[in-house]
Amino acid sequence: MTDSVLSFRPSADYDEALARAAEAWGVEPEYWDIWGNHHVPTAHARQAVLGSLGIACDSREQLDRALEERLWREWSGLAPATIVASAHGPLEIAVSIPAELSGGVLTAEIRWEDGASETVETAVAALTPAGEAELRGRRFARRTLVLPFALRLGYHELRLVVGLAGRIETSVVRLILGPDQAWLPARLEQGGRAAGLAVSLYGLRSERNWGCGDTTDLERLIDWCADTVGVGFVALNPLHAIANRQPYNTSPYLPTSIFYRNPLYLDVERIDEFRASRWARQWLDSPQVQDEIRGLREAEFVEYERVWRLKLVSLRVLFREFLRQWRANSPRAQAFRSYIEREGELLDLYARHCALDEWIHRHDREVWIWPDWPGQYQYPESPGVEAFAQRHWRLVLFHKYIQWQLDLQLAGAQRRARERGMQIGLYHDVALAEDRCGSDLWAHRRFFVAGCRVGSPPDDFAPQGQDWAFPPPSAPAHRADGYHHFIQTIRKNLRHGGALRLDHVMRFFRLYWIPDGMTATGGAYVRDSAEDLLRILALESVRNRAIVIGEDLGTVPDSIREALERYRILGCRVLFFEKRPDGEFKAPAEYSRAALVSATTHDLPTLAGFWMARDVEARRAAGLLLDEESCRLQLEARVGEKQKLLDAAFRLGLLPDWHGRSARELPELTGELHNALIGFLTSAPSVLMALNQEDLTKETEQQNLPGSTWQYPNWRRKMRYRIEELETAPPVRDFVAMFRHWLEKSGRL
Repeated sequence: MTDSVLSFRPSADYDEALARAAEAWGVEPEYWDIWGNHHVPTAHARQAVLGSLGIACDSREQLDRALEERLWREWSGLAPATIVASAHGPLEIAVSIPAELSGGVLTAEIRWEDGASETVETAVAALTPAGEAELRGRRFARRTLVLPFALRLGYHELRLVVGLAGRIETSVVRLILGPDQAWLPARLEQGGRAAGLAVSLYGLRSERNWGCGDTTDLERLIDWCADTVGVGFVALNPLHAIANRQPYNTSPYLPTSIFYRNPLYLDVERIDEFRASRWARQWLDSPQVQDEIRGLREAEFVEYERVWRLKLVSLRVLFREFLRQWRANSPRAQAFRSYIEREGELLDLYARHCALDEWIHRHDREVWIWPDWPGQYQYPESPGVEAFAQRHWRLVLFHKYIQWQLDLQLAGAQRRARERGMQIGLYHDVALAEDRCGSDLWAHRRFFVAGCRVGSPPDDFAPQGQDWAFPPPSAPAHRADGYHHFIQTIRKNLRHGGALRLDHVMRFFRLYWIPDGMTATGGAYVRDSAEDLLRILALESVRNRAIVIGEDLGTVPDSIREALERYRILGCRVLFFEKRPDGEFKAPAEYSRAALVSATTHDLPTLAGFWMARDVEARRAAGLLLDEESCRLQLEARVGEKQKLLDAAFRLGLLPDWHGRSARELPELTGELHNALIGFLTSAPSVLMALNQEDLTKETEQQNLPGSTWQYPNWRRKMRYRIEELETAPPVRDFVAMFRHWLEKSGRL
């Protein structure tokens, strides 16, 4: 055996074994925080992360066994189970050939996703050598196979067979061929720019909804935007299914399922069965129900539980009406059956969870989450769950019916947006997290890692770091699955939209894991398969003709932003964060083109709120500031930030008469300053610009106050104006005229 032949070398001691294992499973040995401070995870943190991945860490021997087993799996199969590569070729496959078959013939057959196939045969000896290994007494030679086929985008199967003298070895590979870049409309690709209005769908007010914005409100907002504002898209909060329980289960960024939507957004009165149900119409017209709906409309905040209770009652009635069609197998029932078939196991598992959750809670009001369910229902594959689904098939079917109706209504909203001339239409948002007590964790547990939580290291936004309290994804499980689960996450959220924002896009590269029992300061970064995930994301983007935006705020290495730009995934640039090294605000011309620019986010103050320091006051009222001195220092720092923003707007010529003006003289956001800041944002070269509805109408309160739950009405705040008032209220007309002026001037219309 020569030095060029790879073999497993035992570690010299425990520390070396731990370091090698951490590297093999993607645990980064160090990181730098936002201030440039260097951090090295402790041995205990690395052990805990590896342990959560199923790696025994009690001794050098255990770690070495895990490393040797990993190396064996890499070499003993002909090829990896999943390969993700560029469809622009050439396609080179590293094939691991047992030494005893080195004189044989390698057959490669690609079965394209459309059913066609192509085959090539090559003598192993004719392939380019790419390394050798000797493991467990067997020798392997790695050879490079260049497939001569014209490559196609899509999800294919590659079958490899090597044979000699009657002995053969076979591997079946899931071959994913993607584009090198995500999709952009031709106008934007050629230098154009677009703008949109960002809204929280739940917060839309109207004279007809049931106290929470719904799909009909969305269509009416689309009409208003198309007729009056002229924007190219409407950006929405994540519409994922949540438990709709206040105050802990209302965040759209911590859903019970990332695949399905919140039925709170359904317009019940638009469902076909409502028109056919006399009882439903009579129930809705009753004084008691009308009083409740009126109270919910007039409530200051969205009352999730009360709204959902009303809609659930009516939906049950409509479903009973629909069951007549189901039994008769009407055309409408056939359309529903087709939807169920397309959705497959994902929908079935989601509906089973919903049915179990409802049924168990009805029988025991103290049980709220699946970890507290009886043991026979803890696992979706258990006989108990199957028996329940057979016995309560109507309840399971009911929850599928709800999702079908929501899918139809959202399809209608996107269709309306495109018909009204919006180039992009609906802009959807995908949460990073899933509730650890939600449907997805119950149904798809193998894709999540137990024993760690996701968070972020200390930064200027959270000096003690952040613990987001949900489990990390399991990269090995996703790879072993051929990325099917990940693909469905993207595909289902791209449906009925022209743009998709991914919360915390750094997840594709690495996530900050906090082992159980440790604080957010003691975690470690763990790498993921970024190139695979980004190429799949680009493939789904191209196939669905949808723009992709990655939220890249916080601690982001330059290499991550470079990779995003290479795949044409737009980043996010937030006014409050875009500063030069000296602390001054950047000029709009310094913003990246490959980005979406906005004034703020749901976790930050609105423009008017920033100017009035409403976020500082909200944190003080919620008890999130330790003392009055902390509050005083933050208020003083805010005056300095405001002054820098004034100076930046003046340098740009947006406030020509404001030379020398002090921010202390301006306790509120004046009309002239509001106009200047909107002009500041729209003039940036960034491909997309989104203006939050709150920043269009100068509202002062933000949607979410990080670190709070019951102390603040998170995710419940309604917009100031009803949809019916948008065209008539004089302040709104003035705001729209100002915004439209800047859109025209910047070429974003």
